[in-house]
Amino acid sequence: MKALKIFIVQALLILPAAMTAQEADTIPSAKVITNAQMLGVGGVNILDTYLSPEKYTGMEVRYISHTIRRREGARWSRMLVHQGSFAYADNRSGNGNEISGMYTFTYGVHYNWDLMGGKLNIMAGGQADIDLGFLYNTRNGNNPAQARLALNISPSAAAAYRFRLGNVPLKARYEVSAPLFGVMFSPNYGQSYYEIFSRGNYDHNVVPTTIATTPSLRQMLTLDFTLGKTTLRVGYLGDFRQAKVNNLKYHTYSNMFLIGFVRTFKLTHIIP
Repeated sequence: MKALKIFIVQALLILPAAMTAQEADTIPSAKVITNAQMLGVGGVNILDTYLSPEKYTGMEVRYISHTIRRREGARWSRMLVHQGSFAYADNRSGNGNEISGMYTFTYGVHYNWDLMGGKLNIMAGGQADIDLGFLYNTRNGNNPAQARLALNISPSAAAAYRFRLGNVPLKARYEVSAPLFGVMFSPNYGQSYYEIFSRGNYDHNVVPTTIATTPSLRQMLTLDFTLGKTTLRVGYLGDFRQAKVNNLKYHTYSNMFLIGFVRTFKLTHIIP
């Protein structure tokens, strides 16, 4: 019994020191991370004259991971966006289909203005977008598929406003970007992929682009609201991409409804 009492007293003496050491071994980060995971569903309009002169319309499903990283009190923030989409579309006659898949990675840097006591945040800057995907036409025997590969540099901006509706905190946010210049892969008019990759017949297949040849626009309007301890997001995404290069025309017009959830957190660094 005496030994047990001595052990308890020693444990009580050691515990505060251990807790102090544990607190000293963790460094809270000043970086605030806001991540939104969203699923989009909506209509799509596709044209690729390399595969068909017809426009194809159908449905698109898209997954979006949208992250903003900013240190407390800092003016600059970083944005990282991953998007994966799948679309299935029909022609007007209903006797042909196109299947599309696309992955897009976006990295952006923005300057921030916090106004109205922090209720209004305005961001302006630029971003780089990398697109990698495919388009497959079920009617074509020769050249049934088209590869999609592009890099774009885009000015971008966003505005977010916090307000309350009764006791419910809300945040409305609008984001917009438009490619200014870049580079994309495209076969030339009448050129097959066999000529490009098997015979090595290069014909202006890596094409520099500008806003004149790829006039495109991406915009997203969202509303965040909190239910219990969960922040949900609903919104609209309009992604309008088009290009005219190598005597070929491309476009993909997407109008989508978004739903998802939002998390805001800090990272804690643990010293080994």
